[in-house]
Amino acid sequence: MRKPQIDYAAVFHALPGMVALLTPDLVYADANEDFLRLAGRTPEQLLGRYIFDVFPENPDDPAAAGMRETQASMLRVVATGERDTMALLRYDIEDPERPGHWVEHFWSPVNAPVVGPDGRVTLIVHRVEEVTELIRARGGAGSDSSRTRVLEAELYTRSRELQGLNERLRRAQVRDREVALALQEAMLPAPTPVGHHRAAVRYRPAVGTLNVCGDWYDMVDLPGDRIAVAVGDVVGHGLEAACVMGQLRSALSAAARVADGPARALEALGLYARRVDGAESTTVVKTFIDWGTHTLTYSSAGHPPPALLHPDGTVTFLDQATDPPLGARPQHVPRPEASTSFAEGATLVLYSDGLIERRYEDIDTGLARLADALVRHGQADPEALADALLAELLPPTGNTDDTALVIIRL
Repeated sequence: MRKPQIDYAAVFHALPGMVALLTPDLVYADANEDFLRLAGRTPEQLLGRYIFDVFPENPDDPAAAGMRETQASMLRVVATGERDTMALLRYDIEDPERPGHWVEHFWSPVNAPVVGPDGRVTLIVHRVEEVTELIRARGGAGSDSSRTRVLEAELYTRSRELQGLNERLRRAQVRDREVALALQEAMLPAPTPVGHHRAAVRYRPAVGTLNVCGDWYDMVDLPGDRIAVAVGDVVGHGLEAACVMGQLRSALSAAARVADGPARALEALGLYARRVDGAESTTVVKTFIDWGTHTLTYSSAGHPPPALLHPDGTVTFLDQATDPPLGARPQHVPRPEASTSFAEGATLVLYSDGLIERRYEDIDTGLARLADALVRHGQADPEALADALLAELLPPTGNTDDTALVIIRL
């Protein structure tokens, strides 16, 4: 069957209800027929103009907040790339035929993003439903009418309370995110040289205010030409996850200095995690690198497998010693351990699942995407390679889970 040719511009203008398109600078780019008709504006009065020049706020109403709240909602859409549904809004409109005469209006607005190929918001879809007649509706004479007015007033009051509550919640989430990120930065080790070997580390928080601070990385110098490197992921987000992360990272760092291998270090961490609230189901991979024997020894507690890029351009995933996450078993069981050799010039990549996992996608697809990126960018030095992997593998609209990444040139 032949696919019909659709004139989307015609569809937009014929949409029922008031719909307008604005640029990220809040300038009208287009409006459908219902918007122009019900707003009482011509295309010449609207298009190419700043929204609040077209619809200024009533200067005679000192309590008016419609402009501030509409602007805040639209700018949130631009900043987050997410839809923003506003509470019931009173926004009076000046009669274009009677300058200085303001008409009371009530609106139910929704603002949604249109995202371009680069992941940035290119347009804001502004859909509004006028509910003025509903607010003014009467249920009849006498007491019924009085009760209707009480219900109307309560509806409007509750919507204003909801708007204020949402704003306070957003501010609280922003504060929590800032504190959690500061705590995360303080507890994650600063990048340090690993002998004469080149290494790069990265941490990228999630775009949301809550999805942050569960991932960590760590590198520990060991006797001889050896280091221990780890990447972990705490289940949970925010301040609680950041605190748990700090405890587990410190415990594993200490265990690596005395354990005779990564498996024993993870066993000690697992015992410790049983006494830490919020540490259950944490995933972590630990790898010991020995340049004297050119050997990698590793053990994983439910974590995505490290990737080893060989000098010949092939990629191997270190997945031969994988066990359940911390605290997943009711009893203590020794963890598996595996070893593999590496050639000088190989590259080891440890990462958390935010780098490869996507909702509704099999993990093997993400692993294949990582391997392909490593093959194409593998000749770059670790710092440039880390930047290339993050730029190519994280979603263009921003990662929904935080991401830790460690790259070591062997």
